[in-house]
Amino acid sequence: MDTAGRLILEKGYSKVSLEAIAKEARVAVRTIYVKFGGKAGLLKAILLRYRAGAFDPSVMETVNRPMRDTLLEFGMRFHSLVSTPAATALYQIVVAESHANPDLAEAFWDAGPRQTRELLARYFARPDIKAQLSTDAPPERLAVYFMNCLMGDQLRRFLFDSRCGVATTPEDIEQGVDLFLHGALRR
Repeated sequence: MDTAGRLILEKGYSKVSLEAIAKEARVAVRTIYVKFGGKAGLLKAILLRYRAGAFDPSVMETVNRPMRDTLLEFGMRFHSLVSTPAATALYQIVVAESHANPDLAEAFWDAGPRQTRELLARYFARPDIKAQLSTDAPPERLAVYFMNCLMGDQLRRFLFDSRCGVATTPEDIEQGVDLFLHGALRR
Protein backbone atom coordinates (compact mmCIF):
# COMPACT_ATOMS: atom_id res chain seq x y z
CA MET A 1 0.00 0.00 0.00
CA ASP A 2 2.90 2.36 0.68
CA THR A 3 4.18 1.89 -2.86
CA ALA A 4 0.74 2.52 -4.36
CA GLY A 5 0.22 5.64 -2.26
CA ARG A 6 3.59 7.05 -3.25
CA LEU A 7 3.06 6.36 -6.95
CA ILE A 8 -0.44 7.85 -6.96
CA LEU A 9 0.85 11.02 -5.29
CA GLU A 10 3.81 11.25 -7.66
CA LYS A 11 2.04 10.54 -10.94
CA GLY A 12 -1.68 10.97 -10.32
CA TYR A 13 -4.36 8.33 -10.03
CA SER A 14 -5.08 7.94 -13.74
CA LYS A 15 -1.41 7.95 -14.74
CA VAL A 16 -0.33 5.02 -12.62
CA SER A 17 -1.43 1.54 -13.60
CA LEU A 18 -1.95 -1.47 -11.41
CA GLU A 19 0.83 -3.10 -13.38
CA ALA A 20 3.25 -0.31 -12.40
CA ILE A 21 2.17 -0.54 -8.77
CA ALA A 22 2.51 -4.33 -8.76
CA LYS A 23 5.92 -4.21 -10.44
CA GLU A 24 7.34 -1.68 -7.99
CA ALA A 25 5.75 -3.42 -4.98
CA ARG A 26 6.98 -6.78 -6.28
CA VAL A 27 3.58 -8.43 -6.18
CA ALA A 28 1.31 -9.85 -8.84
CA VAL A 29 -1.46 -7.69 -10.30
CA ARG A 30 -3.80 -10.54 -9.45
CA THR A 31 -2.83 -10.18 -5.78
CA ILE A 32 -3.98 -6.56 -5.83
CA TYR A 33 -7.27 -7.54 -7.47
CA VAL A 34 -7.88 -10.37 -5.01
CA LYS A 35 -7.01 -8.31 -1.94
CA PHE A 36 -8.47 -4.92 -2.93
CA GLY A 37 -10.71 -5.46 -5.97
CA GLY A 38 -8.71 -3.07 -8.14
CA LYS A 39 -7.09 0.34 -8.00
CA ALA A 40 -10.06 2.13 -6.39
CA GLY A 41 -10.23 -0.51 -3.66
CA LEU A 42 -6.50 -0.17 -3.10
CA LEU A 43 -6.82 3.60 -2.74
CA LYS A 44 -9.72 3.17 -0.33
CA ALA A 45 -7.64 0.79 1.81
CA ILE A 46 -4.76 3.28 1.84
CA LEU A 47 -7.07 6.08 2.96
CA LEU A 48 -8.75 3.97 5.65
CA ARG A 49 -5.37 2.97 7.06
CA TYR A 50 -4.20 6.60 7.05
CA ARG A 51 -7.42 7.75 8.72
CA ALA A 52 -7.33 4.98 11.35
CA GLY A 53 -4.04 6.37 12.60
CA ALA A 54 -5.70 9.70 13.39
CA PHE A 55 -9.09 8.77 14.85
CA ASP A 56 -10.20 6.45 17.61
CA PRO A 57 -13.98 6.23 17.11
CA SER A 58 -14.53 4.85 20.60
CA VAL A 59 -13.54 8.20 22.12
CA MET A 60 -16.41 9.99 20.42
CA GLU A 61 -18.85 7.14 20.88
CA THR A 62 -18.38 6.32 24.55
CA VAL A 63 -16.21 8.76 26.50
CA ASN A 64 -18.02 11.28 28.70
CA ARG A 65 -16.21 14.60 28.44
CA PRO A 66 -17.41 18.13 27.86
CA MET A 67 -18.61 18.50 24.27
CA ARG A 68 -16.23 21.39 23.60
CA ASP A 69 -13.21 19.35 24.70
CA THR A 70 -14.24 16.40 22.53
CA LEU A 71 -14.84 18.58 19.47
CA LEU A 72 -11.58 20.48 19.98
CA GLU A 73 -9.63 17.24 20.14
CA PHE A 74 -11.45 16.00 17.05
CA GLY A 75 -10.67 19.28 15.26
CA MET A 76 -6.97 19.12 16.09
CA ARG A 77 -6.72 15.50 14.95
CA PHE A 78 -8.71 16.21 11.81
CA HIS A 79 -6.50 19.12 10.83
CA SER A 80 -3.33 17.17 11.52
CA LEU A 81 -4.72 14.50 9.18
CA VAL A 82 -5.81 16.74 6.29
CA SER A 83 -3.13 19.42 6.49
CA THR A 84 -0.18 17.33 5.43
CA PRO A 85 1.34 17.94 2.00
CA ALA A 86 0.37 14.38 1.00
CA ALA A 87 -3.27 14.90 2.00
CA THR A 88 -3.43 18.20 0.13
CA ALA A 89 -1.85 16.62 -2.96
CA LEU A 90 -4.28 13.71 -2.83
CA TYR A 91 -7.26 16.03 -2.49
CA GLN A 92 -6.06 17.99 -5.52
CA ILE A 93 -5.71 14.75 -7.50
CA VAL A 94 -9.22 13.65 -6.52
CA VAL A 95 -10.73 16.99 -7.54
CA ALA A 96 -8.80 17.07 -10.82
CA GLU A 97 -9.48 13.46 -11.82
CA SER A 98 -12.83 12.54 -10.29
CA HIS A 99 -14.91 13.54 -13.31
CA ALA A 100 -12.99 11.13 -15.53
CA ASN A 101 -12.62 8.53 -12.76
CA PRO A 102 -15.84 8.27 -10.72
CA ASP A 103 -14.39 5.26 -8.88
CA LEU A 104 -11.66 7.54 -7.53
CA ALA A 105 -14.20 10.02 -6.18
CA GLU A 106 -16.28 7.24 -4.65
CA ALA A 107 -13.26 5.58 -2.99
CA PHE A 108 -12.11 8.91 -1.58
CA TRP A 109 -15.60 9.80 -0.33
CA ASP A 110 -16.21 6.38 1.25
CA ALA A 111 -12.87 6.23 3.04
CA GLY A 112 -12.66 9.87 4.08
CA PRO A 113 -15.49 12.41 4.26
CA ARG A 114 -18.29 9.84 4.62
CA GLN A 115 -16.52 8.05 7.49
CA THR A 116 -15.84 11.36 9.22
CA ARG A 117 -19.42 12.57 8.87
CA GLU A 118 -20.79 9.25 10.13
CA LEU A 119 -18.51 9.38 13.18
CA LEU A 120 -19.68 12.90 13.99
CA ALA A 121 -23.34 12.01 13.36
CA ARG A 122 -23.08 9.11 15.82
CA TYR A 123 -21.57 11.50 18.35
CA PHE A 124 -24.33 14.11 17.91
CA ALA A 125 -26.96 11.34 18.13
CA ARG A 126 -25.78 10.20 21.57
CA PRO A 127 -28.59 10.91 24.05
CA ASP A 128 -26.26 12.76 26.44
CA ILE A 129 -25.00 14.99 23.62
CA LYS A 130 -28.37 15.49 21.95
CA ALA A 131 -29.79 16.73 25.28
CA GLN A 132 -27.28 19.60 25.20
CA LEU A 133 -28.29 20.77 21.72
CA SER A 134 -30.89 23.42 20.99
CA THR A 135 -31.60 22.30 17.46
CA ASP A 136 -33.77 19.60 15.97
CA ALA A 137 -31.44 19.28 13.00
CA PRO A 138 -30.64 15.64 12.26
CA PRO A 139 -27.25 14.44 13.51
CA GLU A 140 -26.09 14.01 9.90
CA ARG A 141 -26.79 17.68 9.21
CA LEU A 142 -25.03 18.75 12.41
CA ALA A 143 -21.97 16.81 11.25
CA VAL A 144 -21.94 18.81 8.00
CA TYR A 145 -22.42 22.11 9.85
CA PHE A 146 -19.62 21.27 12.26
CA MET A 147 -17.23 20.28 9.47
CA ASN A 148 -18.01 23.53 7.65
CA CYS A 149 -17.19 25.55 10.78
CA LEU A 150 -14.03 23.53 11.27
CA MET A 151 -12.74 23.67 7.70
CA GLY A 152 -12.60 27.45 7.48
CA ASP A 153 -10.83 28.70 4.36
CA GLN A 154 -9.65 25.29 3.21
CA LEU A 155 -10.65 25.94 -0.39
CA ARG A 156 -7.92 28.55 -0.62
CA ARG A 157 -5.38 26.13 0.85
CA PHE A 158 -6.41 23.36 -1.54
CA LEU A 159 -6.29 25.66 -4.54
CA PHE A 160 -3.03 27.40 -3.80
CA ASP A 161 -1.26 24.84 -1.63
CA SER A 162 1.71 26.27 0.26
CA ARG A 163 2.04 29.31 -2.01
CA CYS A 164 -0.60 31.32 -0.16
CA GLY A 165 0.75 30.84 3.35
CA VAL A 166 -2.65 29.79 4.72
CA ALA A 167 -2.15 27.69 7.81
CA THR A 168 -4.75 26.45 10.22
CA THR A 169 -3.77 27.31 13.76
CA PRO A 170 -5.11 25.90 17.01
CA GLU A 171 -6.87 29.26 17.44
CA ASP A 172 -8.63 28.78 14.07
CA ILE A 173 -9.85 25.36 15.16
CA GLU A 174 -10.99 26.69 18.53
CA GLN A 175 -12.91 29.52 16.83
CA GLY A 176 -14.59 27.03 14.47
CA VAL A 177 -15.64 24.79 17.36
CA ASP A 178 -16.91 27.78 19.34
CA LEU A 179 -18.86 29.11 16.35
CA PHE A 180 -20.57 25.75 15.93
CA LEU A 181 -21.34 25.41 19.64
CA HIS A 182 -22.69 28.97 19.82
CA GLY A 183 -25.30 28.04 17.24
CA ALA A 184 -26.00 24.49 18.41
CA LEU A 185 -25.90 24.41 22.21
CA ARG A 186 -28.96 24.81 24.40
CA ARG A 187 -28.81 28.03 26.42
